[in-house]
Amino acid sequence: MARAFTPKVVTANDLLDGDVIYLTADDRWTRDLSEAELITDEAHAQLRLLEAERQANKVVGAYLADAVAGENGPEPTHFREDFRRTGPSNYAHGKQESSPQPRA
Repeated sequence: MARAFTPKVVTANDLLDGDVIYLTADDRWTRDLSEAELITDEAHAQLRLLEAERQANKVVGAYLADAVAGENGPEPTHFREDFRRTGPSNYAHGKQESSPQPRA
């Protein structure tokens, strides 16, 4: 029996600076997960992923990541995605320096 589809966001890394980015419903890339399009339909998710993969001049490594609806937009369901959105962990710079994310 196939697993039930769970909501997803399209995520990738920015080709030029490597930042984690997310695809929005209006076809922009954002560094803020709360602005990402939360996709609840499997067929739509596959189409959005194909659209992202065709943008090789902007992004690398696009994939679908599990997410849930939160108070302020999508939120990750897996620690890997929560870790990715906070940026590098070796020292405070970039996203960590400008807007620290709470650690669990």
